Amino acid sequence: MKTERLTNGAGYFANRDCPYFPCHAGADPAAFNCLFCYCPLYALGEGCGGDFRYTEKEIKDCSGCLFPHDPDHYAAVLARFPELADLAKRKDVS
Repeated sequence: MKTERLTNGAGYFANRDCPYFPCHAGADPAAFNCLFCYCPLYALGEGCGGDFRYTEKEIKDCSGCLFPHDPDHYAAVLARFPELADLAKRKDVS
């Protein structure tokens, strides 16, 4: 990836003014995508495909995951939206 070519746009956004930027330890600031600041894949639980762990209190901890923040993964995140839409469907209608 040529990080010098990354500019804010539809598939990439870097909020370098954010006090937490980059919000994950070990992330490369030159190639950190803030577009999915709050990961839409979180709701998929264990099936999200990211590098997460569960805490002792069974809370999903994604602090070690850079998947949605990699500019090359934009299309992969979008491809999962049908699964998210299924989660949001009403279950009480016939």
